[in-house]
Amino acid sequence: MLANTQRERFLNGAEKYAAYLETPEGRLRTDLAFANLRDALPEQGLASLRALDLGCGTGAVALRLAKLGVHVTLLDCSKRMLELAERAFAEAGVTANPELKIGDVSEAADLFAHRSFDVVVCHNVVEYVDDPTVVLRSLATLLRGPNGILSLLVRSQAGEVLKAAIASGDLEALQGTLDSDWGKESLYGGKVRLFTPKTLEATLRHALLRVIARRGVRIISDCLPERVSRSGEYEKIFALEQKLAAREEYFGVARYLQYLAKVER
Repeated sequence: MLANTQRERFLNGAEKYAAYLETPEGRLRTDLAFANLRDALPEQGLASLRALDLGCGTGAVALRLAKLGVHVTLLDCSKRMLELAERAFAEAGVTANPELKIGDVSEAADLFAHRSFDVVVCHNVVEYVDDPTVVLRSLATLLRGPNGILSLLVRSQAGEVLKAAIASGDLEALQGTLDSDWGKESLYGGKVRLFTPKTLEATLRHALLRVIARRGVRIISDCLPERVSRSGEYEKIFALEQKLAAREEYFGVARYLQYLAKVER
């Protein structure tokens, strides 16, 4: 489950998080992660799919799925987050009402029937839970059929170090962070768990999940000089990030690591 301090920040920080998603950095994270997920979905029959967005926040990913015709369920521990998500759906003119549930990600396997979803979205959630392996193993039980897909997005250790090096230039301070499993949470304060490809892939294997694709998210955008306008050059940055996303030589240094996985049956 979420640590109590983090849970309180999420419960009280809905507006702050919504504002972040409107920044170029927030938009880029959402847009890139969704584009990677969309590539893994079938071209036809989307209306028959059921998706669960865990720790959905303001519903940015779920809304995109709903626009494709996918039936979506949103789970979040914050009532205010769900209210913002519901408003976003209404403002977008999406006629199919999403199913909204209040709860912790660790409770998902108890809140929903096993094998009831074709897609489970878990973006920037397991960085905050006590035991990622336990949570991911429970999420695997929610996927149905051989084609059920988990989309997992987490904070990268190497990406965090690179951003800190460029932002601060304090090489001595960085020595203590090179192998740290924890980083600073800039939005809410406190700490956030960091992953490497090796540790995350081991966690997925222990959760009986098989990786079908992995993509780097925000590989170079956090390292661009200030003279590059993140908003003015957004489309160019997005296009470049997409080209870099699937290249193995850049994957490990991305700010976020995205894995698409299926249940190992």
